Amino acid sequence: MNKKLAAALSGGAVLVLALSGCSDDEGDKVGDWAKTFCDQAKPQIQKRADAHQIIISTAADSKPAEIQAADSKAFQDIADADRALAKAVESAGAPPVENGEKVKQDAIKELNATAAAYEGLKKQVDALDPSNQQKFADGLQGVADGLTKIEKMDQAALSKLEEGELGQAMAKQPGCQKPKASVPNGTGSASPKAGGTAEGSGDAAAKPSAKSEDKSSDESPEKAPEKPAAAKSQE
Repeated sequence: MNKKLAAALSGGAVLVLALSGCSDDEGDKVGDWAKTFCDQAKPQIQKRADAHQIIISTAADSKPAEIQAADSKAFQDIADADRALAKAVESAGAPPVENGEKVKQDAIKELNATAAAYEGLKKQVDALDPSNQQKFADGLQGVADGLTKIEKMDQAALSKLEEGELGQAMAKQPGCQKPKASVPNGTGSASPKAGGTAEGSGDAAAKPSAKSEDKSSDESPEKAPEKPAAAKSQE
């Protein structure tokens, strides 16, 4: 189940990282804006990538309390990063493109709304009872459902910035390139690919853990690296 959360997060984690292609010699103003924004955005993009890795590197059969702590931290980190990205857009000013002021205001509004939504998920995770594994698993499923909706918000937050010449200019900036997560993979990493699709992970999350009948799972947390991190909570 935690793998499902990770897959949903992956869409948001590449918020300004899916930019590709090369622009022709665009005006300096567009390039300058892109550099100003991307230089400020770089640490926040890294923070989002690290938050994503925290979830997917959580051991497949970690205890509910450990899953709760990992997901709570990840959601707060993403919320903080989104708020900082909103400030980066505001600091960079209106991009020198058509309707630039509206593009700026929409991005700021949507990033702050997404941050608030992630903070709501954090509260939802924090309210779960890790002492009851079945209730915890059911509650985590609700979190995953909420995350699916937030992921759509996250993807739209900077979509206008990624269009046309502005998006092409951003694609050339190192600060807006896809980073490598600095959080090391755990021995029980739930996902070998950080960019896995929701479809691929959904099946794994929906299936009961094969370990559910293995009474020794609590003693050997590192033996099931392929399972979703919340699988044990379904036992």
